[in-house]
Amino acid sequence: MNGSFLKFHILGLFLLLPLVAFAAEAPVPSLEERISAFEAQRQGAGPDARSRAIMEKAARDLAAAMPDPGLEVGSRAPDFTLPDAHGKHIRLSELLEQGPVIVTFYRGAWCPYCSLQLKALRESLPHLETYGARLVAISPQTPDRSRAQVEKDAYPFHVLSDLDDSVMKAYNLYFELPAEVLALYKGNFDLDIEAYNGAGRHGLPVPGTFVLDRQGIVRAAFADTDYRKRMEPQAMIDALEAMR
Repeated sequence: MNGSFLKFHILGLFLLLPLVAFAAEAPVPSLEERISAFEAQRQGAGPDARSRAIMEKAARDLAAAMPDPGLEVGSRAPDFTLPDAHGKHIRLSELLEQGPVIVTFYRGAWCPYCSLQLKALRESLPHLETYGARLVAISPQTPDRSRAQVEKDAYPFHVLSDLDDSVMKAYNLYFELPAEVLALYKGNFDLDIEAYNGAGRHGLPVPGTFVLDRQGIVRAAFADTDYRKRMEPQAMIDALEAMR
């Protein structure tokens, strides 16, 4: 190898280093910005007045029935074992043996706000993993539905199915969709919740996220009956940083 080629080769490696560093330091996505952009895009394409009235009443009733959903910071998160999209059973306590865990509950693959959230978490995963954290996402939908979602959107984290609603209830997030909303979803939006969750299952979680330390203690939490509001990835990172 002659000297000029070697110098060129070394120079090329140094030029690549900033690109590698940039990739490792990709910005943390802002979920709020993505949701705002999504809503701006679909402005004017919302439901009619009657449908909107039904949904707004259901939202008010849920907020009144669940004024403080989710686990409190400082409480111990209930352990669980749930199947993932491929049928493998994942136990929270086993994940905690390896490091902090972020547990997030979402409504299902049919929910565009949930998709925005999960995609933002996928992009944030390298940042979360620098703290040794694992991520699990839980919904009431069947593993078959989760598998299709995982394969379509290439989620590298655990996507779990709460098939008897017990985990959603243990985390104080579970509620039943009113009959009027179910009929509205099916009749106006061609959305059959049972097709995702299974026959006779009409329950959903209030979207909620919990950052757990290795002892399973909730160090940060966010849950809101307004499904458009979710914990920001940066807030998860801040909680992990505070645990160091």
